[in-house]
Amino acid sequence: MFASLAPARRRLLRGLIGLVLAAGIAGVAVAIARDVGSDSPAAAAQDMAGPVLLVPGYGGSTRSLAPLAASLRAAGKDVTVVSLPDNALGDLDVQAVALAAAAAAARSRTGAPSVDVVGYSAGGVVVRLWIRDHRGAAVVRRAITLGSPHHGTALADLGTAVPEACPVACQQLATGSPVLDALNRDDETPSGPTWLSIWTERDSTVLPPDSARLDGATNITVQSRCPADTVDHSGLPADAVVQQLVLAQLTTGDAGKATVACLSS
Repeated sequence: MFASLAPARRRLLRGLIGLVLAAGIAGVAVAIARDVGSDSPAAAAQDMAGPVLLVPGYGGSTRSLAPLAASLRAAGKDVTVVSLPDNALGDLDVQAVALAAAAAAARSRTGAPSVDVVGYSAGGVVVRLWIRDHRGAAVVRRAITLGSPHHGTALADLGTAVPEACPVACQQLATGSPVLDALNRDDETPSGPTWLSIWTERDSTVLPPDSARLDGATNITVQSRCPADTVDHSGLPADAVVQQLVLAQLTTGDAGKATVACLSS
């Protein structure tokens, strides 16, 4: 395309493209600055829904969140599945910084003042680190975690015995790790967003399953709503009950009062 233009027009077109790219980058930078620049950030308005960010778990598989993303998009939600660095095997705090950047980009793209965020498995811990340590509380309206090892998991405990088989994120998800101890020491659910934690009693990855419980959040097990539901850890994003509860929380902010339809077995 450039070869067919006169030199002056090529220079003009390159300049215009440069301006567009610079404006986009500047928009994201401004959004990040708004997120982290205040010592006492105001909480996100609860009555103004923004885009939804889905945060994958250990290993960083975005495919695992595809069913939940499709369900929310069908309900009219703007959904981004966040890609995390190092296949989500590295430092959870570095992952939280990447989440902050993804949130800033989503807000810049949509002009929304806030985001809703859903963290699956270890992604829920990443969400909490972002909210606590990277000013996420100022821009998160709803914070939802699905089967997240907030207080560690026995699988990571076993993994730490074989360091070469237990990357940094694995070590940080062990019971009593410095990261989890600091995260749970004071307020597990900082003010700003409304908090919801969902998990399954049939979880064989997060052990014990109620490691997913968060003080100060609405805590719901799938089986408390549908006792016959046998969903395991990996099935949470595709589970119809989970999807209904997530949508209810995004819509009303109070999934604890939502009525869900149980699928017959």
